[in-house]
Amino acid sequence: MTTIIGVRKDDEVVIAGDGQVSVGQTVMKGTATKVRRLTVGGSDVVCGFAGSTADAFTLLERLEKKLEATPGQLARASVELAKDWRTDKYLQKLEAMLIVTDGRDLFVITGAGDVLEPEFDVTAIGSGGNFALAAGRALMDQDLSAEEIARRSMAIASDICVYTNGNLTVESIKA
Repeated sequence: MTTIIGVRKDDEVVIAGDGQVSVGQTVMKGTATKVRRLTVGGSDVVCGFAGSTADAFTLLERLEKKLEATPGQLARASVELAKDWRTDKYLQKLEAMLIVTDGRDLFVITGAGDVLEPEFDVTAIGSGGNFALAAGRALMDQDLSAEEIARRSMAIASDICVYTNGNLTVESIKA
């Protein structure tokens, strides 16, 4: 279980994720890295994942291939990944969700075939996602940077959700 948040404010997008890996009610690891920067064809994309780690890595590898095929087109690569995920019998069994950004676009990609752009420039996934999302939306009108909003939102989520901790990985990217 985990929590990932994506925040877009001004010319910056931040994805932050906690480090907790739980199996049932047991914390197996508290310092996992669930936010990654991919560099494909000279362009950076930041990704955060929630769900099964092996499944998420499979999806990240597929996203990387889609980005290689459509350089600089995160929206197109995301839709192509979602289509494959929805229709491929192997991929359909994967249990994970992704938040991805290239600094311009910010998407949540799901196994249901969804590529969702957040309405209010904040999105979150994982067990504490709704807590982080609510906190992030409440903080958006404050005089805070995207990173400060992401960090404060994750702190609130980790105080509420037993499957979220405060060991953060934070990646930012400029538009």
